[in-house]
Amino acid sequence: MERASTFFPSGIVRVKYRGETITVPEGATIASIVSSKDGCEGGWNSPVAAVVDSRLMSLDSKVYEGADIFPVFVWDEQGELVYRRSLSVLLQAASRLVFPEVKLIVGQSLAGGNFYLWEGSPQLSEERVSKIEEKMRELVASDIPIEQERCGTARAIDIFTQAGMEDRVALLRTWWHETVRLVRIGNYIDIYHGPVAPSTGRLPYFALCYFPPGLILKYPEGKKGENPSRKIKVTKQLFDVYMETYEWNRIIGVSNIGQLNNFVIEGFIEELIRVAEGLHEKKIAHIADMVVQKNSRVVLIAGPSSSGKTTFGKRLGVQLKVNGRNPVILSIDDYYVNRENTPKDEKGEPDFESIYAVDLPLLNQHLSELLQGKEVLTPKFSFERGERQPQSKWKLMKLGSKDILMIEGIHALNDKLTASIPEKEKFKIYVSALSQLCLDDANRISTTDVRLIRRIVRDRLYRGYGAEETIAKWPSVRRGEARNIFPFQEKADIMFNSTLPYELSVLKVYAVKFLLEVAKSSPSFLEAYRLLKFLDLLVPIFPDKVPHNSIIREFIGGSFFHY
Repeated sequence: MERASTFFPSGIVRVKYRGETITVPEGATIASIVSSKDGCEGGWNSPVAAVVDSRLMSLDSKVYEGADIFPVFVWDEQGELVYRRSLSVLLQAASRLVFPEVKLIVGQSLAGGNFYLWEGSPQLSEERVSKIEEKMRELVASDIPIEQERCGTARAIDIFTQAGMEDRVALLRTWWHETVRLVRIGNYIDIYHGPVAPSTGRLPYFALCYFPPGLILKYPEGKKGENPSRKIKVTKQLFDVYMETYEWNRIIGVSNIGQLNNFVIEGFIEELIRVAEGLHEKKIAHIADMVVQKNSRVVLIAGPSSSGKTTFGKRLGVQLKVNGRNPVILSIDDYYVNRENTPKDEKGEPDFESIYAVDLPLLNQHLSELLQGKEVLTPKFSFERGERQPQSKWKLMKLGSKDILMIEGIHALNDKLTASIPEKEKFKIYVSALSQLCLDDANRISTTDVRLIRRIVRDRLYRGYGAEETIAKWPSVRRGEARNIFPFQEKADIMFNSTLPYELSVLKVYAVKFLLEVAKSSPSFLEAYRLLKFLDLLVPIFPDKVPHNSIIREFIGGSFFHY
């Protein structure tokens, strides 16, 4: 007897939309469902993409049997990424139309947008930046579809070769899939790096600002649709570090993923690693020289999560010894108040990242006494019990004439932490992984992604947390950084960029496995899937190539240093 079919009749597909089960014609797009269910007309308040089975997808994607669909709006975290990615494509399309010989190379996040370096002819000018913005707004007014298509990888390489887009060609040379997805606005074609808005008319709010040696594409903020302010507030030190890193990458020949992959394939990666690590060591040695020249008694090291502060501090200590100084570490962790005295956050939960979670009076008393040459009994904190240990377990400390006190922590640049120390005695260092490596000239790699991947690897290897838990905690970590770290970064005497141009290819060896452990039903899977798609672009580098004093060893293990 023939068994009855369990599938729906031909031509019908059953899906869930916002949790409601509905039937739609076979071949229906997400956009058609959004339009019929929400009555959206393509304005600012309409969805720009959708999450389908915990994967971010464009609205022109066709639905399939059993799909679980939720719309994504511009003000959602994922919607913001879609809007920004779409604006980047719009900028490149407009620039090609107005100045075909100019190359805009994406750089760092800056002033509420992204910085782009201007290369080529004619030369950069405010008037020419204005002309590109005018063309962008013309394209928005024309509401041109932002189309996606799939073509053979060999054909795509031909397209980008003819267009003179060598960075895209380099990226596709190691792309092992037989086809590649492309995105198109009119005659402009680029590589599809993720969902984009349905049309240019959905991108009305932005500003393009002249900022030599390039320009800044500013994004709208918040739920209210409006053009962003043209005021540019830039942290000069941060911008200088970014530009220095860009120049380093250019000198060693690795500005984008395609170039990095080529170094790996061609067997030049060991030379690249030696040069990159040598640049790090030279910078650390220079910072140690500065500390000694300033005759600082206290070195303060701050930076966001997974920035490599600990290894940087240990390598700085080595260079201070080369200069005849003896680094002495004072742990802020031992000055936490007992758990019942920890301040509460807005939800009424203990806020361990608050500066007032530290016993500031006791810390400053001890700092003052140490700098006066006195012997101090320093506390010891038990994290298991959440309280300070008995004084019998405290440690005596006294600074000698050649000793330099080193303090590392998220609040190290906040003057409240060291109020008792005269400013002339302090040397402040800000450490972060400020990646300047790009996917290609139009698509940057987020510095936050670099730190998140570092943390996923370290947490899974050494702290007992899987990628699922690390991803879930990450938004809270970032909120704490925005409150406690970033506002003080410009107080630093110097900034150190801990990123290395080759590190993501090493981290990939670990991160892919750990990300694949995230269950598809988990809320963390959406982010895990995005990171997996990104890491797929990289040719891996085996960890045995990494020097044992490298900052990357803090995350993958095998360091000379003890943590």
